[in-house]
Amino acid sequence: MEIGKIKSIIEAILFAAGREVTQKELILALEISEEDIENIIKDMQEEYKREDRGIEIIKVDKSYQLTTKKELYDYIYPILDKRSKPNLSNAALETLAIIAYNPKISRAEIESIRGVSADGCVYKLLEYGLIEEAGKLDLPGKPMSYKTTNDFLKMFGYSSLEELPELPKYKLDENQQIIIDDLVEKNFTEEENSKNKNSDDKLENQATGEKVLVNSEELIKKLK
Repeated sequence: MEIGKIKSIIEAILFAAGREVTQKELILALEISEEDIENIIKDMQEEYKREDRGIEIIKVDKSYQLTTKKELYDYIYPILDKRSKPNLSNAALETLAIIAYNPKISRAEIESIRGVSADGCVYKLLEYGLIEEAGKLDLPGKPMSYKTTNDFLKMFGYSSLEELPELPKYKLDENQQIIIDDLVEKNFTEEENSKNKNSDDKLENQATGEKVLVNSEELIKKLK
């Protein structure tokens, strides 16, 4: 089958589906390899960019979806969707970041990291479809765990959680305040590193939580 014909079929499938279409579904429909599917869609994505089309093909995990460009949202929603764009507070974004970096985390664990109740934030994120229940944990009381959804990936422009910004490296000062390594690395001597060994050990135990709170700023930037 000619490449042009395959591209037309892929475009038609994605348009008609109106949802994420898995690579497996495309492979079955076109009877070509996964590698060919990926290469052809990459080529289509570049064509859409060159032609400044109003639509684009996005990859979400191992699926593809035909969508309108996010920068055209303000022109589209008054006509097709009267719902307001999700308005997330910094607290909700911090909670969302914690869940994104810690799939299958319980509400109690979220609250332990943030130091405050997470009920309101979790309910709001569930309402917006940005997180979902991920099953009960094998812990006392069988608490429910949470993970992010594909809607989260699409909202923030990620194909998978592997594309999340790398958590920053930092140390704690004498007041247990975060010091970003990149900003102060040159000022640390071997002697200072030795003095900070105990702080580093403590940091290792709390690293995920505090680093995620720092990194939630990346999500805030993307949402804006």
